[in-house]
This record gives sequence, C-alpha cells and structure tokens, in this order.
Amino acid sequence: MAYQAVFKRYELKYLLDDAQVQHVLEAMAPHMQLDAYGDSVIRNLYYDTDDYRLIRHSIEKPVYKEKLRIRSYHRAVEGVPVYVELKKKYKRVVYKRRLQMKEEKVQAWLSGGDAPEDSQIAREITYFRDFYPGLHPTIYLSYHRLAYYDKEGSSFRVTFDTKIRCRQTNLTLDSDHSDGDALLPEGKTLMELKCAGAMPLWMAHALNEAKIYRTSFSKYGTAYQKLIFPAIKEERFHV
Repeated sequence: MAYQAVFKRYELKYLLDDAQVQHVLEAMAPHMQLDAYGDSVIRNLYYDTDDYRLIRHSIEKPVYKEKLRIRSYHRAVEGVPVYVELKKKYKRVVYKRRLQMKEEKVQAWLSGGDAPEDSQIAREITYFRDFYPGLHPTIYLSYHRLAYYDKEGSSFRVTFDTKIRCRQTNLTLDSDHSDGDALLPEGKTLMELKCAGAMPLWMAHALNEAKIYRTSFSKYGTAYQKLIFPAIKEERFHV
C-alpha cells in the first residue's frame, strides 16, 4: 500500500512583509526547525470541472468546501512519487487525505481509470472524482516554501510561501516553476500556521509584537480571480 496520511487541523493565514518574516523567524528559532521538505519548490496541479464548479463554490465562502490536487516537492520526472490530495474544509477545520504514488498512476486514475490501490482514502478520492464528472487539471500553481515543525513533537507547523505563480499552460509537474503570473506583490510572504488547537503562546506574542493579523487567502481562489475569470469575461465579451 502506498504512503497515506490524514490530517485534521486549523490553517491560519497571514500576509507578511520582510521585517515581519524576520521577527517571526527569530521568535521561532528556539522552538521550530526545518522539516524534511523544509526548503523546496512545491508544484501543484488543481483539478476542476470545465465550468470551474469547485473554485466558484469555494470563493463564495461556504460552510463546506473541497478541492483535489496533485502535488510534488521536486520536479516530477519519471519514477519520482507525487502526492494526490483531497482537501476539505468545514467550519474553519481543514481535513486532508493524502496518498503518495507515481504521477503516471495518479493521472490515469483521476482520468477515469481504476484506483492504484484499495484503501479508504483511495475510495474517497474515487467517489469525489465520479461525483464531479469531467474533472481535469485546470491550473498549475508553484511556490518556494520554508516549512518548520515543532522541536517538542507537537503537531504545530509553520510555513512561509514566496514566489507564488500560476498558469493555465504546460499543466505538468515536470516543468519550470518560474513561469506564470505572480499572485503576491513583491516583498510579501504568505505564512500559514497549522495546528490541531490553539497556537503556542510564544507565537501569539510574536504576532502581536509585529502587528501581524490573520487574512483570508486562497492560492487557487486568487488565481481564478486574477487569471481565469478575466479570461472568461473577455471570451464572452468577444463572442
């Protein structure tokens, strides 16, 4: 059976300038360290329907929303495993199912083939695929990530994402991550705090000291509003 994982947690997002990033990193130093994929370029393919049903529903800020993506932490050359992830959010709590397998198996499966294995997560993903007929890769998203975990062994994690880019061409994980439209202004970093409950007190103090406040930011949602929806409007206008 392939590697699989289930996550249930809160994901809190913040947009930081360079000075705020430095302040948080200094506060983290005694408590956190880089994880196995701590300094990497993450590539994602998001799946949706022809009419972008999933992301249109998501940006309406419903109580429940879900998305499907393939993710790699390296350039996905032949034989390099990738992750297929089903991510759901209900009342601010994020639930994520993840399987690791070769990209060619994932692509065949999500295109309508049989699941590469029989597991609860695989069955959930197959059900999701069949519930939304015509699912296919609609956008490529990449970014440079620094990811930290708690030295004391708790589930608390912190990530910093920069150089967030998106495109609707060359939809493959074996591609140059530098192509595409930027989603963040120059000098801005997206920080995410991932925790099962309350964040550590030292982090709350650090956020307060640097005047860092929560924001709402979806990478795919921002890509839709910045890249996809304007193109749809222009196409309709010229028809």
